[in-house]
Amino acid sequence: MSEQLRLRRTAVPRAGDVPALTRRWRRARPGFVALGIALPAILVYLYFSWGPIVSSLIMSWQNPIPGGTAEWVGWDNFTYVLSDPGLPQAALNTVYYTVLAVLFGFPVPLALAVFISELRKRSWYFSGLAYLPVVVPPVVAILLWKFFYEPSSDGVFNSILGLVGIGPLPWLNSTAMAMPSIVLETTWAGAGSAVIIYIAALTSVPSELYEAAELDGAGIWKRVWHITLPQMRGIIGTMLLLQVIGTMQIFTEPFLFTGGGPQNATKTLLMSVYDYAFIRVDYGAATALSVLLAVVLSIFSVAYLLLTRRWSRS
Repeated sequence: MSEQLRLRRTAVPRAGDVPALTRRWRRARPGFVALGIALPAILVYLYFSWGPIVSSLIMSWQNPIPGGTAEWVGWDNFTYVLSDPGLPQAALNTVYYTVLAVLFGFPVPLALAVFISELRKRSWYFSGLAYLPVVVPPVVAILLWKFFYEPSSDGVFNSILGLVGIGPLPWLNSTAMAMPSIVLETTWAGAGSAVIIYIAALTSVPSELYEAAELDGAGIWKRVWHITLPQMRGIIGTMLLLQVIGTMQIFTEPFLFTGGGPQNATKTLLMSVYDYAFIRVDYGAATALSVLLAVVLSIFSVAYLLLTRRWSRS
């Protein structure tokens, strides 16, 4: 073999000598490997997360019969749900609960978080106390509060209010007080998680801002208004959106507290879905109402994000 031929065979190929298909495969191979590793988890997620959503969408157009075949009915389920005379009352109750929960339940965790963050000592102790209601099982908490809400003069709350000459109040037995009473319990039960999130967000606010404000003689209210709230507007906006979405899907508390009463004053949209599915055994109507609620919440979420996008970034 000549020296020239030996050098040609042992020479390292240049980039331009490698076929284009091989180069693309080499660049894409790490991505395919990562996809292969993650594929089982992705399939499990799609099956258990998006599978029920797709099934609900299909079922909302059908009249499924338990143990039988499903009949395709088109828009009939949606027409039936929208013409239900109980739907306006359930929708108004749901909106009423959401408004009360946002007005009175949303500022409480933020105020608690600011108060705890201002404490120089034992802030961990108050953080634990604020989070404690979250670890109580919801059913246990509701049974406990039903005991507190005893309408007689011997009830816990009525006994306390009786010391200052108020009451006894009917609480859950009154059409006017039932929903605010439920909001009070849900605020107590759910505030702890939001407090922890706000406290974590407050730690990201530069301490130099507070030190400079204190040197300028700013009190706690000015520091909160001019530093804390502007620095946390992104997390506050996200928490507000999650609060609205969560409260629009309220079910457990009114179901266990009042069963929708008195006089349907606390019957919500999800209780109507439960009524369709498990009382009337009409899965088509139940899924149709669920789809309508999901569409409304999706439109609200998109509109909210578009309206607050500039405010969150500025």
